[in-house]
Amino acid sequence: MGASHETDRQSGRAERVIDVLFHEDDFQQSQSLPDLERSFDANSSDAFRHSGKAQTDLVQKVLTLRLTADRADIDISGPEFNFVRSIRVFDVRYASQRKVGENEQCRRDALVYLGTYGTQGEFAWAISKPTALPDAHVGLEDWGLNCPSLYNRSVFVDWQDYDGNYGFEQVNY
Repeated sequence: MGASHETDRQSGRAERVIDVLFHEDDFQQSQSLPDLERSFDANSSDAFRHSGKAQTDLVQKVLTLRLTADRADIDISGPEFNFVRSIRVFDVRYASQRKVGENEQCRRDALVYLGTYGTQGEFAWAISKPTALPDAHVGLEDWGLNCPSLYNRSVFVDWQDYDGNYGFEQVNY
């Protein structure tokens, strides 16, 4: 595992962490590392102290990715990007309709979420209902009519492309 523990050594905290991670004597690189302008010696016990610029660059790149991960990294607010905002994702966690009890009352239960994209491509979920599903959705066509027995779990995505053509995809589970 490459761990060591020395109680008599009077070293700094960073050096102790490195000692736990690596043995100086038999260190062998087990994976290829990206070339990040490394200015440190991989066999050194204080490798983290000498990699300042590479670490700073890497941290800045990770933070930039986190800031842009949930939205577009260019301006997509114009009408030429309306196709992005036309994408809708329906998550039908469950939709059930059946007659129950002696009086055969209709019982309907459903949990449906609608996901949409905003002006800059940010995605958000909102609670929806089975009646909001597009006509292209298959499985709940008779929802609310005379209470036929229905059950559906699905993900339904629909959109309009740049030319205004309608498209959709449904996955039942």
